[in-house]
Amino acid sequence: MRLRLLLLSALFPLATACSGPTSQPAEQAVTPETATPAPLEPLDTVRAATLTAQSDTLLTNRSRHVFSNQAAADVFSLVLRGPAVLSGEATFTITTATGEVIFREILTSPELEAALVYEMKTPTATQAEREAYVRRRVREFFAKANFRRPALAANAAYPSPAPTSPDHATWNDLRQRPDAVRFDYLVGKEDRRHLAWSPLSKQVVHLP
Repeated sequence: MRLRLLLLSALFPLATACSGPTSQPAEQAVTPETATPAPLEPLDTVRAATLTAQSDTLLTNRSRHVFSNQAAADVFSLVLRGPAVLSGEATFTITTATGEVIFREILTSPELEAALVYEMKTPTATQAEREAYVRRRVREFFAKANFRRPALAANAAYPSPAPTSPDHATWNDLRQRPDAVRFDYLVGKEDRRHLAWSPLSKQVVHLP
């Protein structure tokens, strides 16, 4: 009897283990060290990483002309910037050969477009026609026909009433300079402006 009890006690743990739930292998945790790294995106070598200061530049026209110095041409520049051709601002500058800006003026797209009315064959113009005209204005802004010499005729009378600029002394000095250059340009529909360099006052002056 004692032997039988010993055999039963030895078999009890084994029966208990076999009658319990079947064990499953534990899942292996995926850690950053064991995970397979995702492939890196290729570097974008075409698109600029950041916007540059000139990212809004739409149209540019640069030309060299003798103006303030008979021995070295100045750079005449017109740069149109903005969200669109018809809603931008054009910066007109004149820069000497040594890099000094001697004139700067801001012109709006509407001011460049306004004279289109004189070329229209219909009551209205399409957006494409308007944009094409502004582009042409920028492209032809520094045409050779817009530069004239002398800046003033030798017999040109001083305007009356006297203008704000130039003064009488500058006017008389320019009249005596046959090599002085005048630049003409149109703003809006009828505002024709005339620029000249005054050696006497060392600055660009507006001529009436």
